Amino acid sequence: MLAYACTPRQHPVKRDATGRILVDTTPNSKPQTPEEALRSIYLQKGYHLELVASEPMVQEPVAIAWDGNARMYVAEMNTYMQDIDGTGEDAPVCKIKRLEDTDGDGKMDKVTVYIDSLVLPRMILPLDNRVLVNETYSNNIYSYEDTNGDGKADVKKLVYANNIRDGKNLEHQKSGLMWNLDNRIYVTVDAVRYQFINDKLVPDTLIESAWGQWGIGNDDYGRIYLNLAGGETPALNFHQNPHYGQFNMEGQYDDAFQAVWPILSTPDVQGGPVRLRADSTLNHFTACTSPVIYRGDKLPADLKGDLLICEPVGRLIRRAKVINTEGKITLINAYDKQEFIASTDMNFRPLFTANGPDGCVYIVDMYRGIIQEGNWTKEDSYLRPAIIKKGLDKNNSRGRIYRLVHDGYKRSKVHPRLLDETSAALVNYLSHPNGWWRDNAQKLLVLRKDKSVVPALTDLVKNSPNPLARIHALWTLNGMEALNNDLLFYALADKDSKARRNAVWAAEDFANDPTVLNRLENLMQLFPAKK
Repeated sequence: MLAYACTPRQHPVKRDATGRILVDTTPNSKPQTPEEALRSIYLQKGYHLELVASEPMVQEPVAIAWDGNARMYVAEMNTYMQDIDGTGEDAPVCKIKRLEDTDGDGKMDKVTVYIDSLVLPRMILPLDNRVLVNETYSNNIYSYEDTNGDGKADVKKLVYANNIRDGKNLEHQKSGLMWNLDNRIYVTVDAVRYQFINDKLVPDTLIESAWGQWGIGNDDYGRIYLNLAGGETPALNFHQNPHYGQFNMEGQYDDAFQAVWPILSTPDVQGGPVRLRADSTLNHFTACTSPVIYRGDKLPADLKGDLLICEPVGRLIRRAKVINTEGKITLINAYDKQEFIASTDMNFRPLFTANGPDGCVYIVDMYRGIIQEGNWTKEDSYLRPAIIKKGLDKNNSRGRIYRLVHDGYKRSKVHPRLLDETSAALVNYLSHPNGWWRDNAQKLLVLRKDKSVVPALTDLVKNSPNPLARIHALWTLNGMEALNNDLLFYALADKDSKARRNAVWAAEDFANDPTVLNRLENLMQLFPAKK
C-alpha cells in the first residue's frame, strides 16, 4: 500500500483510510491509448508527464539521443519479441528514426526514417552532422550522415572495425556510446572505451570490464554510473572511473534500497514467487536499466544530481538521492517505501531516460507486454504461462516517449542550433546551466579543433566564476590537444575542489612529464585534508 500524489490528469485511485494507494492486484493487460496510459501513471507531488511521441511515429523504442540542433534520434528494435518465442528477431528490418518538433509545441510532428534495415540497433551517438550506430551481435560501429538534407542517411562509414560476432544474449551485450567529460566514449559490458580521432573510434583497453548492462550515465563532474539487470544491481562502479577497474564499497546502499514498490501486481517476474510479496508485487530490483543523473535546469533544484533508475518489470522509476560523505557515495531512495514514478498499466515499460535540450528528463517507454528476451520465455520457464495468462504476448509494436515536467513548467522559446553556431558562440555555452548544452558544445568544439577559440577557452579556465564552465573549458582544451602545463598548473590550484579533481584527472595525459608529476606530489601540501 503506497502513497502517491496524483496530478489533475490522472484517474482517481483506491486508497486506504490513511490515504495510501492500494496496490492494483488485478491490473488490466489490454493496451491503452497514449492518453489513457498517461492517466495510469502516478508521480510524486508536483510532477507530471507530457507525451512527446507515440505509435505509429515510434514503435519499440529502446534509446534516444539528440544532435546539436535538438533533432531526436530514436533506436527502434522493431523485431524484438514479436511473439512469445521471439520469432524473426534477427531480421534486418529495424530502424533509427529522426523526430523533430517543427512548431515548438513540445510534441514531435515530423518523423523521418534516418536508417533502416538494421539488426536491433542498440547504441547511438550523434557527433556533428554524423551519427554513430552499433547493432546487436556486431562489434563494428558505423558513422551515418545525411548529406542532401532529406533527413535520411546516405553516407555510411566504418569507424571501428571488429568483425568478431558478439554471440552473447542480446540483453547482455554492450550499450552506451556515451561521450563523457574526459572526451572518452564509454560503453557497458566490454573492457573498452574509445576516442574519436581523425574520423575513427580509437579503442583504449580497460583493466577489466566496467560491467553494466542497458544504459550508462554521468554527473556534471564526469562520474559514471552503471547498473546490472542480470545481477539485480541498481547501481554499481560509481566510486571511480572504469579506467581504473571495478570498485564498489560496502554500504554504498543498503538492503532497503534494493526493495522496489510497484503499485500493481507483477506476475511476469523471471525469478518467480520468491521475487513477489504477499500482495503479488515485485520485491526487489530485477530489470534495472538506464542510470541517469538529472543535470538539467527546468525541474526543481532538489532533483539536480539525483539518480533515476528504470525498472521495467516493476513498471516504475526510482529516484535516488546521491550523498557524498568525505568521498564515499551513498544512494538512498528519495521516498520511503514509494517510487518516484509508477504505473498500474501492465504495458508500461520504462527502460531508458535522458536529459533533454529543454532542461527536462525524457522517458522511453517501450510499451509492450513482454519485456524479457526469449531465452527466459521458453516452454519450461516460469514466465511463459504467466505471460500467456495475461495475453501479454499479443501486445507489441507500440512505444511512447514522455517528458517529465514540474507543475508550472514553461517551455523555453530558445531552440538549440548548435550545429550552425560559430566556435566562438559554442564557447559561451560551456557556462550554460543545462548540462546537455555544455556537453554538446564541448563535443562540437573538440570535433572541430578550431584553435581560434583557445584564448577564449583559456580565459574561461582562469576567470569564469562558474566552476562547471572552468571544468568544461579545461577538458575542451584537453580534447583539442591545446592544454599546456602552465594552464594545467593553474587549474590544479583552482579554489573549487571538484575543479581541482578534474585537473588531476586531466593531468593523466601528462603522465610522462616529470614537472607535472612533481606538481601533483605537492598538491596535498597546497590543499591539506580538512580535519
